[in-house]
Amino acid sequence: MVSRNHKPIRIRGSEMDGLPMNSPLPTISPITGLVLTGGGARAGYQVGVLKAIAQIRRESGIRGGNPFPVITGTSAGAINASALATRADDFDVAVADLVEVWSNFSAREVYRADLAGIIGTGARWLAMLMFGWIIPGLQRTRPQSLLDNAPLRTSLRAWVKPAHIRELMRQGHLCGLAVTASSYGSGLHVTFYESNHDIPPWTRSQRIAVVTEIDATHLLASSAIPFVFPAVPLRIDGHIEYFGDGSMRQSAPISPAIHLGADRVFIVGSGRIHEPPGPRAGCGESPNLAQIGGHALSNIFLDSLTADAERLQRINSTLKLLPNEALGKTRLRPIDMLMISPSERLDDLAARHIGSLPLPIRALLRAVGVSGRGETARGAALASYLLFEADYTRELINLGVKDTMARRDEVLTFFGWKRPLAVDEPELGDEAGRPDATTLRI
Repeated sequence: MVSRNHKPIRIRGSEMDGLPMNSPLPTISPITGLVLTGGGARAGYQVGVLKAIAQIRRESGIRGGNPFPVITGTSAGAINASALATRADDFDVAVADLVEVWSNFSAREVYRADLAGIIGTGARWLAMLMFGWIIPGLQRTRPQSLLDNAPLRTSLRAWVKPAHIRELMRQGHLCGLAVTASSYGSGLHVTFYESNHDIPPWTRSQRIAVVTEIDATHLLASSAIPFVFPAVPLRIDGHIEYFGDGSMRQSAPISPAIHLGADRVFIVGSGRIHEPPGPRAGCGESPNLAQIGGHALSNIFLDSLTADAERLQRINSTLKLLPNEALGKTRLRPIDMLMISPSERLDDLAARHIGSLPLPIRALLRAVGVSGRGETARGAALASYLLFEADYTRELINLGVKDTMARRDEVLTFFGWKRPLAVDEPELGDEAGRPDATTLRI
């Protein structure tokens, strides 16, 4: 997609994993980038995928180190990305920490779920929506969002250590970190990044990149789901702009990892990419506000990733047809990619766990149309982004593990890790069964 702005030392990619746990890592090739997408509570699925990757890696005899020198994330994926970066010197520890957090989650760690908090935000927001036109006083005290995510700022202090990330980057354990957010003022999609290489900011149509030291405020901005959480002020180009969820207006979610030097990208989606064949589920009733909101959020969080992956596949296919002379004249380069996304509809999983939300949150969601449980649930898509409860997130983690283990051979091939030998099984050569590097596997 773009040319790399640095010249890495060329050593085998698998050698990085064999370095002592606390030793600085050289810049290696191929450089693997991790792309974690948005999706609120759905990001628990990412943790399951990473848990399985860590297990496959250990079974291949690899300990310590970091398989992802470049880490990028959007929305809740930005938080997971930064948490991984905080432990970039030991991938196993980083993943274990994420599993511990997501396995014991409570909505109260992310947003105020008590009655007073709901009255101060969601109830006032609904009252203004219904009666603001006849009660002018409501306009002067309008809330900024449906929910107050102040608890998340406190949680981020425990999960993410910006100074430690920069030290690990200085030592060479991490090449680059990027998170994205969307400006409500300018309409631009902004990638905030830092790197241990001199990578100039890039500008594309409706999106720019800004070099900065990433902290909790950037993560709050990236994960500020529209309407649900308040916009976050950030200073950019010498002035303040208010930012919301990075999934909004995100046309190229894979791009930041490539700009930071990734030669191949491992992507974790937050929604099912392909629907199974057969009759589509439908509903004969007019959609309520919750169903419309859930549909809109799915559009924000899911659609751009599929389009960007297909665009990368077309570029790879085109490059494969060019002669060597023409390849030398283009800045484009083939990018190997492996994407893992849920095999089940996360809306259906969420429908089984709506009852685990705190009572004030259930009452608020009921007011906008979330109702029922299981197969009779309505508005489960909206709830799936807010269900930061252990019953739901544990099921997401288990699904992530199952989906990744089902593609173990693809994972081993993608990373170039050795497959553990079964009894009396002959060892295969390094290149046996390796697919073409330009093949997109979704």
